[in-house]
Amino acid sequence: MQGTGRRLGVLGGTFDPPHIGHLLAAVNVRHALALDELLMVVAHDPWQKSGERSVTPAEDRLAMVEAAVEDLEGIVASDIELRRGGPSYTVDTLRELGEREPEGERFLVLGADAAGGLASWERADELPSLATLVLVDRPGIECPPPPAGWSFARVEIPRVEVSSTDLRARVVDGRPLEVLLAPGVVTCIRERRLYGFTSS
Repeated sequence: MQGTGRRLGVLGGTFDPPHIGHLLAAVNVRHALALDELLMVVAHDPWQKSGERSVTPAEDRLAMVEAAVEDLEGIVASDIELRRGGPSYTVDTLRELGEREPEGERFLVLGADAAGGLASWERADELPSLATLVLVDRPGIECPPPPAGWSFARVEIPRVEVSSTDLRARVVDGRPLEVLLAPGVVTCIRERRLYGFTSS
């Protein structure tokens, strides 16, 4: 794979579960920036959420992302952080991808409203040299300027009010998951009995 010069997007997350908002970001960014592939990178140990709540096992979250992207051209579920193990740091992921394809370009995809927290990320000063920052904008949401030092692009996507927290609660309450989740993800949740799912 080395030396191919591919344009590779990196959309990291806990994906607990992956929902329509994640997929909208993935397909729109890939299209807008003409990326060869966009990786949805499943965090092994999402350090920013450690202690906040119990996180679904990484293998289950990877299975849901695989189901979510099954029919999406150029969108790939990545287990790079699961194979590395330990806390999941984006700087390590971007560096590893760069070592695999030194002639390629990498694009780090992030919600524009979350960009303000980049300074708190592990070894944040190294990140701008490893990727172009892609800020995903949604209509009606004020977006701060990008952090200093980054090459960046902006991509606007449709605004959809959905959250993984609400989706987990929907499973518990027995409310509909359809449309908000890809059909394969709904099946995965039911088959693996995630989030307290029961067949009753």
